[in-house]
Amino acid sequence: MIVLASQSPARLALLRSAGLDPKVIVSGVDEETYSAYSPAALALELAKAKASAVADGLEEGLVIGCDSILELDGRPYGKPASEEEVVERWRVLRGRTGRLVTGHCVIDVAAGRQAAEVATTVIRFGQPSDEEVAAYAATGEPLGLAGAFSIEGRGGWFVDSIEGDHGNVLGISLPLIRRLFDELGYAVTSFWR
Repeated sequence: MIVLASQSPARLALLRSAGLDPKVIVSGVDEETYSAYSPAALALELAKAKASAVADGLEEGLVIGCDSILELDGRPYGKPASEEEVVERWRVLRGRTGRLVTGHCVIDVAAGRQAAEVATTVIRFGQPSDEEVAAYAATGEPLGLAGAFSIEGRGGWFVDSIEGDHGNVLGISLPLIRRLFDELGYAVTSFWR
């Protein structure tokens, strides 16, 4: 059994399109209570916390926990909570290059083992006008999303390019998850439906 410790529809859709059919159990981890020395360390810590919180209630299965954070100039940019915050965030992002870091953790519940790592994708942001940013914020799409954008939605209009794993920008790196499964002794192909 594969369990996704996330309420992200993008992560779930990507795993399903790649042949898995995970059960979804939301961790309930309060992200605001965590801190770390870098955005990548914070993303990894949160991924481990989310996977552990879900694994603690299970007797078996592989639990996948992830957390994404946008890093710009070494500073973490998490999930905006309001339209105003989205507009302010995009004033900072326009024309800049950031790194989306996603912590990944897979826990083998029965064996009590885990494997974890961070994936990084470089994102070059376009220069949307103030009107475009306001219209984007008003859609509600960027609320609650790392970096205040969704590359597979309306936010994709404002991303000039990425360097690295596209899936990581959606919140989960399939190649990295495959390597973590392998580290725990599992072939991802054995879970294909």
